[in-house]
Amino acid sequence: MSALLPFTPPIVKRLLSFKKGDDEDKWSEKAVKSLVKKLKKTGGLTELEKSVTSQSGAGTKCVTIPRSLDGRLQVSHRKGLPHVIYCRLWRWPDLQSHHELKAHDVCEFAFSLKRDEVCVNPYHYERVETPILPPVLVPRQLPLSLSASSCSSYLPSEKLRDFTPATSEDDYHSPPTVSVSQDSVVPVLGPSDTPPPMYSEFPDTFSVPSPDSVVSGVSGVDSCSTPITPSPSSHPSLPESDLEPVEYQEPPFWCSVAYYEMQNRVAETFHTKLPCLTIDGFTDPSSADRFCLGLLSNVHRDSATELTRRHIGKGIKLYYVGGEVFAECLSDSAVFVQSPNCNQRYGWHPATVCKIPPGCHLNIFNNQEFAQLLAQSVYRGFEAVYQLTRMCTIRMSFVKGWGAEYRRQTVTSTPCWIEIHLNGPLKWLDRVLSHMGPPEFVVGSKS
Repeated sequence: MSALLPFTPPIVKRLLSFKKGDDEDKWSEKAVKSLVKKLKKTGGLTELEKSVTSQSGAGTKCVTIPRSLDGRLQVSHRKGLPHVIYCRLWRWPDLQSHHELKAHDVCEFAFSLKRDEVCVNPYHYERVETPILPPVLVPRQLPLSLSASSCSSYLPSEKLRDFTPATSEDDYHSPPTVSVSQDSVVPVLGPSDTPPPMYSEFPDTFSVPSPDSVVSGVSGVDSCSTPITPSPSSHPSLPESDLEPVEYQEPPFWCSVAYYEMQNRVAETFHTKLPCLTIDGFTDPSSADRFCLGLLSNVHRDSATELTRRHIGKGIKLYYVGGEVFAECLSDSAVFVQSPNCNQRYGWHPATVCKIPPGCHLNIFNNQEFAQLLAQSVYRGFEAVYQLTRMCTIRMSFVKGWGAEYRRQTVTSTPCWIEIHLNGPLKWLDRVLSHMGPPEFVVGSKS
């Protein structure tokens, strides 16, 4: 606090005395001064001081400032969402994203409500907690009545049979594409595809608080997913003594990212343990929270790929918050995502490719949804569980899309793309499979 600027008002000094973390003192002071100046016009300064000094939201009203056009607030050289800035300042210095925040029910001007005023009362928000996933109960020995024919009727297995984590050109043939604009979501499908149900129009800010809003702007809801409820599976009742619980265990590295140019794998797989990962096209050496593609070399790179790489720019940012994975497009060019988990959630074709415009984000994986599918599939046999491995791989291309709407029909035809492996769900699948019996069909030298 010794670095305060001259003539710092007493109210600013009092508020800064409750600052958390070791953030830059001069910038923090500018952020508080900016907020105090705005609140003097609206009369919310007393309410802010009451909330910050008592360190409680009980009995405090919303402290609001006008929402900017893009929802962000600029303080000196930094720009961010206002409620995130002040929650980081006074409560959680390690806060990374608005995905980590959830407003209290009493907050009338919560950021997610997209009103003309935004509440920046730091005690009207809470951190999103990671839900505890229930263990999957695996029969110690599956009944013989669960034959291979029962596996063929399993919905996720059937829907995902065209989606494989391999990189063969034959993996996808003209997958449908969801093309997103400010006005609507328009599915573009191949002639043999069945249109996904219930595509609805988006408001101007790209999001509504329902599963219909797939791609959201940064001014959107805190979480754009609604957990699915799989239809109950018919399975024999087994005594508890015949069931073995297999719990979810968070691995040291929550995801691994492999970078490709066309069909060529470039560089080693990148592993991250931090909840936020930026993947961009710049040339700084990669760090724990940043995978830079600009430094990577490829002897097979052609001019089209080189041109595409120049447009990756700020790339994307992945967030792993509360058991959910979000992808946000920071680039000036769109990115394209193929997420079987997301497609399952909205009832789309499993190979659907979704376009994320600049400044927007998409929920690409939900651990709770996956846990429900895994628990349901256990009683349908080894093959049904094994099929879920395909859900744990997400593909994403930069600048250039693929699918029925594009000249490029497969992801391996795009100049620059990545494959994301979610290690937690994959490890959970591996442990469940190891507790199950062998697959029904035995492959031998004569098969």
